[in-house]
Amino acid sequence: MKILFRAPGALLRILISVLLIVIFLTPFYWMILTAFKTLGEVLSMPPKFWVNSLQWQNFRDAFTRIDFLHYTRNSLIITLGTMIGQVLVVVPAAYAFARYQFKGKNVLFGTVLATMMIPGQLIFLPIFVMFAKSGLLNTYMSLIVPFIASGTAIFMLRQTFMQVPDSQLEAARLDNASEFKIIYTIMMPAAIPTLSTLGLLTFIGTWNSYFFPLVWTTTDAVRTLPLGIQKLQDIEGLSPQIVMAGNMMLIVPILLVFIVARKQIVKAFTYMGVK
Repeated sequence: MKILFRAPGALLRILISVLLIVIFLTPFYWMILTAFKTLGEVLSMPPKFWVNSLQWQNFRDAFTRIDFLHYTRNSLIITLGTMIGQVLVVVPAAYAFARYQFKGKNVLFGTVLATMMIPGQLIFLPIFVMFAKSGLLNTYMSLIVPFIASGTAIFMLRQTFMQVPDSQLEAARLDNASEFKIIYTIMMPAAIPTLSTLGLLTFIGTWNSYFFPLVWTTTDAVRTLPLGIQKLQDIEGLSPQIVMAGNMMLIVPILLVFIVARKQIVKAFTYMGVK
């Protein structure tokens, strides 16, 4: 009987879940569909929800009409540079907040948390002026350095580091292990799921970043792939199938990184009790 009473609620949850899945997947389906259409199929009315034959030529056009490899290389340099920089800065900072007692610690940590509430668009102008005066505009540094320090990453890693038993640290210090060795051999292995999650979030945010590369660069020398796709749109005009093919190639690295890191991400959310 209980099962019968619960059935309408379970059915409603399933229907809502299916509806949400459809809502989230429809834009991706339309992007993929458009990328494989001919121009005639894209402009046809009523719109077609399928393709007669896959147009692989659209991807070749998107690849050749702009310097795709140049933009991809810039995106890789900036994304990997930001991720490595975050590890070098955020991990020691989170370790200090989690395991050390010092004067002003609470005020500093509160300041770090407050930075999470400041939209990046509010600080782009002062940073732009600073980079302009120091001659760092149109360089990789201008697109990496401002995003190395992350309040969210420090907070998440601090919470993870606090879960490591004190006995492990005391045993390591009795063995004369340096603080660097403790971080490298104890803290970071314990925080692999959290580091994987932060790495994925940083990868997505940096790889897809459009606003900051647009306002902090004036030439194509260091501009990233999203700006290259925008340039493709300017070149192609009324050829949305080629632009969508370029967008598909833009998101492929994100999907690959997610597939590789998905198990660690699930572990991180399970560890934080929000699964």
